[in-house]
Amino acid sequence: MTVNRRTLRRDGTAVVTALRRAWAEPGRERDLAVQALKAALAAWVAWAVSGWWLHAPVAFVAPWVAVVLVESTVYRSIARGLQQLAAIAVGTVAATAVGLLLHDTMAAMALVMPVVMLLGHWRRLGSQGIYAATGALFVLTNGPVALTTSAARLGEGLFGAVVGIAVNALIRPPVYLRDTRAVLRDATDEAHDILRTVADGLTEGRWDAEEAGAWHERALRLRRLVEQAYSSLERSRESLRVNLRHRSRAASAGQGYDDAVVVLDYASVHTTGVTRTVLEATAEERAEHRPHPELARRYARFLCQTARALRLYSHSRFDRARDDELREAVTELRGTLQELRRDLARSTTDDPDEVATYGALLAQAHRLADRLVASAT
Repeated sequence: MTVNRRTLRRDGTAVVTALRRAWAEPGRERDLAVQALKAALAAWVAWAVSGWWLHAPVAFVAPWVAVVLVESTVYRSIARGLQQLAAIAVGTVAATAVGLLLHDTMAAMALVMPVVMLLGHWRRLGSQGIYAATGALFVLTNGPVALTTSAARLGEGLFGAVVGIAVNALIRPPVYLRDTRAVLRDATDEAHDILRTVADGLTEGRWDAEEAGAWHERALRLRRLVEQAYSSLERSRESLRVNLRHRSRAASAGQGYDDAVVVLDYASVHTTGVTRTVLEATAEERAEHRPHPELARRYARFLCQTARALRLYSHSRFDRARDDELREAVTELRGTLQELRRDLARSTTDDPDEVATYGALLAQAHRLADRLVASAT
């Protein structure tokens, strides 16, 4: 009982917090609240016309379809609306034809349901295929089978789809560019923090295996943030398709966002490579093959500059006033990279393992620096 009370209290607090956020500022909570209110409005309008005004024989179908089709994007409402109508039509027509032919509900259901269930898995119907079976059940379990009732059901479904799509398209159509920006900045900030943490460790000569392992785990988790950024970008693009009120935003979700995600992808790979190399170098048996402390400190300086350039790059995608600052940081980064190459060339060590470790770090540095240079020009 105590656990249930705690769970209820925690859930209640979470709901109150979400409501406060939805009221206070734009964000995911407000988007969800708006979509819920729009779905309720679509259902009310569909029922007001079909049930209250027209007294349609199967009026419940209209609000049912309308509420389902207030999707997360306008494009998805249209695409799934067409699929749902097709599925309902398939189930309704099949059930009506067999019901009229056999005049036996049980026999008709035994014949129709396996067929419509299989049709529900047709790729072209997508996730809406289940409505083929639903449409057939409504025909066979809602009184005598009649052409007029089935035709009315299809008409109500069509009307409900039009209402749901119209409400979603005309009343604050959803756009998720803000979500993409937030994901990109969160991932960039995490990459920045990891690189700065590793740089601090190299500067202070900390070659602790446990600490290096924690750095590498963070770098591996960074990959998940990059995948979230890709998914969020695709969702943002979809939200701008057939979006009448936000067509002007389509350009802003184009190349700039693509470049930002690609650079972030490179940063993830680079960060993972650096932390893996550092982790391997922390092994006790490789203590003699670690880069010279002075070389490690210079590489740490490069990591700090890389972290700063990444953050500036992320900001410059949405604030062009910082482009000059980014170009200056990238120029500085290239200069440091050249110094690191000269350091390796001047190195007098004959230890191939030490050269290999430093060379691996340098190769990762080259890849990310080249990408930042290309994106900043």
